[in-house]
Amino acid sequence: MRLLEGKTGIVFGVANRRSIAWAIAQAWAQAGATLAFTYQGERLKENVEELAATFGADTLILPCDVRQDDEIASVFAALESKFGTLHLLLHSVAFAPRDALEGAFIDTSREAFRIAHDVSAYSLVALARAAAPLMTEGGSILGLSYYGARKVVPHYNVMGVAKAALEASTRYLAYDLGPKRIRVNCISAGPVNTLAARGIAGFQDMLRHYELKAPLKRNVTADELGATGTFLASDGAAAITGQVLYVDCGYQIMGM
Repeated sequence: MRLLEGKTGIVFGVANRRSIAWAIAQAWAQAGATLAFTYQGERLKENVEELAATFGADTLILPCDVRQDDEIASVFAALESKFGTLHLLLHSVAFAPRDALEGAFIDTSREAFRIAHDVSAYSLVALARAAAPLMTEGGSILGLSYYGARKVVPHYNVMGVAKAALEASTRYLAYDLGPKRIRVNCISAGPVNTLAARGIAGFQDMLRHYELKAPLKRNVTADELGATGTFLASDGAAAITGQVLYVDCGYQIMGM
């Protein structure tokens, strides 16, 4: 039996085939899960439809701006109608205005700070709250973070602060949802060449730095993140919750 046979899940945050969310979604599907997908805005709709169609023509694809509570409610109403019970949720959603990812953190505007935290951190709370009533058999909620939540990464700026809020939210949600057998964890991935990552100034330098400094002397692959996401979604991780798991070829352990 495959690790996720009979499980149903919803994936937030696929943008294109290079997305970490897509790597995890593929791994979940290969492990037996039946998935639904959301997209944010018409610009991404065609990409998500094309990718999701590889799992079958009847794959559920729904619009969702995570800043809008009514759209979140509509997504989970559709999930209840199609699946009845939900087991898995992937949160791969983050955004900050481009100018907030350049220059100095001290120059972050109040509005950029608000937007980054609303989209990148509060959305996990909102999605978990909507998912919990459908996770009647327990479940696994998985978010994606980055080392910039713990240490200063130049140009990551307000996104690092928002990811720190995401990680703290993971712990509080794990506490709240534990009695319902719903686990909440984060993967803190090393840098991956995604569309979102390329918006960070100096990203190519970051990739080279990880290759030089990480114990494994390389960068993490999308397939490895998919495998970790599958483990955290499976019964093999039944006693793991509230954790941030670093999947970065060991970079996080280094002091120099």
